[in-house]
Amino acid sequence: MEVYSNENEQVDALKNFFVENGKALAVGVILGIGALVGWRYWGTHQDNSSREASQAYENAVTTLKANQPETFAATEKFAANEKNTYGAFAAMELAQQFVDANQPEKAEQQLQLGLAAASDDNLKSVISMRLARLQLQLKKPDDALKTLESIKGEGWTAIVADLKGEILLSKGDKQGARAAWEAGVKSDASPALSEMMRMKMNNLSI
Repeated sequence: MEVYSNENEQVDALKNFFVENGKALAVGVILGIGALVGWRYWGTHQDNSSREASQAYENAVTTLKANQPETFAATEKFAANEKNTYGAFAAMELAQQFVDANQPEKAEQQLQLGLAAASDDNLKSVISMRLARLQLQLKKPDDALKTLESIKGEGWTAIVADLKGEILLSKGDKQGARAAWEAGVKSDASPALSEMMRMKMNNLSI
C-alpha cells in the first residue's frame, strides 16, 4: 500500500532543517526572551534539550528500522511523549512502518498524533496530506475532506484540489470532483499535475 508520494522531499527538507538548525532555533528563542531574568540559564537549558531531543529522535528512528516489536514500542513511547517537532517526525516514521505492514488504522493514529505534536505550519500540512490520503484509502471520505480543510498556503492549492477531487469522486460526486480539478488546473499546479487533473476530468464523461 503506497500513500506517501507527493510530500517526501518536503518532509526530508523539514527534517534536515530541524536536525541541523536545532541550536539556531534555540538561540532564536533565547533572543526573544532575552529581557527575562535568568535568560542565560534558559538558553543553556533549551540548547541542551534540543540536542537531547534530536539525539533521542535519531536513536528511536534507527532502532525502528530493525523492525522488532520492542523497537516499535520504544518509538511509539517517544512519539507520544515528545510533544514537539521530533515527536511529530517519529510519529510519521511509525505511520510509514504501519502502512508497509498493512496496518493503516495504526498508521492513521500515528499521523493524528504527529499532527497534534507539530507546530510548524508546513509540517502540519505535510502530515495532513498524508492523513487525508490514508483516510481516503480507509474509506473515510468525510474525515479526509475535513482533514484537507486544515491545509493552508498557496503552495498546497493544486495538490489539495487533486486529492479533494479523488475524495469527492469516491463519494459519487462527479460534479464536485470536476469542480475541484478545474480549480486545481487554474491554480499553481505544475504542468504534470495539471495534465493529470485534466485527464481525470476527461475520464468523468466516459
